[in-house]
Amino acid sequence: MNHLSAQAVAAFHRDGYLPAMPLLSADEAHKMREQLEAFEGRTGGPLKGSSRFKNHLLFKWLADLIRSPSILDLVESLIGPDIMVWSTDWWIKEPRSASFVSWHQDSQYWGLDTTKLVTVWVALSPSTRDSGCMRVLPGSHLGPDLPHEDTYDNDNMLTRGQQIIEGISEEEAVNLEVQTGQCVAFAFRIAHASHSNASADRRIGLAIRYLPPDAKQRLAEKDSAALVRGTDHFGYFEHEPRPAEDFDPLTVEFHRHSEEARRRILYHGTGWDTHRT
Repeated sequence: MNHLSAQAVAAFHRDGYLPAMPLLSADEAHKMREQLEAFEGRTGGPLKGSSRFKNHLLFKWLADLIRSPSILDLVESLIGPDIMVWSTDWWIKEPRSASFVSWHQDSQYWGLDTTKLVTVWVALSPSTRDSGCMRVLPGSHLGPDLPHEDTYDNDNMLTRGQQIIEGISEEEAVNLEVQTGQCVAFAFRIAHASHSNASADRRIGLAIRYLPPDAKQRLAEKDSAALVRGTDHFGYFEHEPRPAEDFDPLTVEFHRHSEEARRRILYHGTGWDTHRT
């Protein structure tokens, strides 16, 4: 994967997403899955709570992945040469589980003042209609913002169970099916959702959130991000350290503090306990 063609960039800005593209070999993806599941085995089960977020501060192999030239070339084509990673989020649906993601726009509750955030979603197992692949509403990133409500549904994988209450056309939705080792990319404001996993395998996806350094956090005085290419001329985010090894004590401590700040942002204005996981 190199820089995107002018046609692909135009399609992204028009539609708000790019469909499946090759990124990792099957062997590379399987090795990452093995490392993730070995960690889960040592810690007593599937990732939950703060263990799902900003894992590039915990795993060296993930810190290396987010800095992969293949991904950064793609992102640079869309947002420019100065690039930061705001978060890495695991989206794992267990086999035949009820877990789902309701229709929502990330831009409505992350507090980030930018139109340029791009998510690169990497599949470590097949993400198909059967396993609950992502669904997007093309063009919805162009506005207007759609009204949301918080449901706190226990099966909803979103922090607040937030869901769009009007403006979604299921007939226009596109399924972003992704095979192991492939990735898709989508825009900050695009409406997206996913059904539950009806398959016999885990659906394992990693969402990497890339943004330019001129983005600002509106909902908190402090926020952090990892500078992965270019230069930060603005200083709006505290720079995150890169782990020298898995569970580097320096970055583990940084992860703990950054997750406290993240919970305050995600639950801002809800009245809910900021430590809910």
